[in-house]
Amino acid sequence: MGPVSTALVFAGGDPPAEHVRRHLVAAELVIAADSGLAHARAVGLPVDLVVGDLDSVVAADLDAAVAAGAAVESHPAAKDATDLELALLAARDRGAGDIVVVGGHGGRLDHFLANLLLLATPALAGVRVSALIGDAEVTVVRDHAELSGAPGAHCSLLPVGGPAEGVRTERLRFPLVRETLFPGSTRGVSNEFVVATATVTVDRGVLLAVVPEAGEGS
Repeated sequence: MGPVSTALVFAGGDPPAEHVRRHLVAAELVIAADSGLAHARAVGLPVDLVVGDLDSVVAADLDAAVAAGAAVESHPAAKDATDLELALLAARDRGAGDIVVVGGHGGRLDHFLANLLLLATPALAGVRVSALIGDAEVTVVRDHAELSGAPGAHCSLLPVGGPAEGVRTERLRFPLVRETLFPGSTRGVSNEFVVATATVTVDRGVLLAVVPEAGEGS
């Protein structure tokens, strides 16, 4: 397979929310991180690649995926990265310019936090990354991003990996004008959409833009 423009990466954890099927973008590559295979199958998507140590994937699901043409990239259980990280790197290495992660919530709190922080890994600095996690949509903002949400819906901007400097927003109720957001501060929490789209720009640093009610009314 040559380079792809968009990849969907299905994580493990709780099944995708009901609205996820309607929010999925068209993708040239679908990757499942271990038990994420069941979630991809649940929304009716054939999987191109299964990645992980395969300790939680259902054997029947794996057999069916392989019979349908999926490749398997197996890793030992004693490894230095989670299945989701390996899947994201596999998408990057296949040339994906956009990666949409589906799932990754539920279960252990440490896994959930690690999955959120993983979205902003420097290893994906050249890729546009977003995620559909439960009812929320998360967008990694490294320079500029356009966000979608119903008027009145919340939007929180969370810096990761250090301060986010020169943060500017448009069409959010409480504007930020070249502000610095520090990790551990709640300055960027619970802003609101004024109209259906908003923009966020950052000069230096990385933000996670979280729209927690993305699935409501969809």
